[in-house]
Amino acid sequence: MLKFILPVALLVALCAGDSFAQQKKKEEVPAEPPPVVEEKPAPYDSKIMRLAEILGSVHYLRNLCNGGESEWRQMMESLLAEETKGEPQRAARFTAAFNRGYRSFAATYVKCTPQAIAAEEKYRAEGATLATEITARFGN
Repeated sequence: MLKFILPVALLVALCAGDSFAQQKKKEEVPAEPPPVVEEKPAPYDSKIMRLAEILGSVHYLRNLCNGGESEWRQMMESLLAEETKGEPQRAARFTAAFNRGYRSFAATYVKCTPQAIAAEEKYRAEGATLATEITARFGN
């Protein structure tokens, strides 16, 4: 019986070693990187970048003065979904602009003041103008 078990154990060990070596080779081969999507800036990206910054500013000021969650963040999410499909770097730039607008007012206003209300109205008007200009000039 030992004569039979020894060759089988040796065969199993060799097969296991061979299998391990194959697994190791598979692990060593780097996976093929995902295809690089070339991101081309749209001619209106600078205007949308400013609009994203305004959305962040108004989002902060509205929350500060009205309390609770405002719809401006959802507007930004919709803008990102529509404008940056498959373009993560572009989405990151727009998100950074939104956050920059938010943080700039968070650093300035800690409570609602008449100046904060005036700034929110001014930024909201600028955002509406930008949105109108973008759609009038570049359509849809």
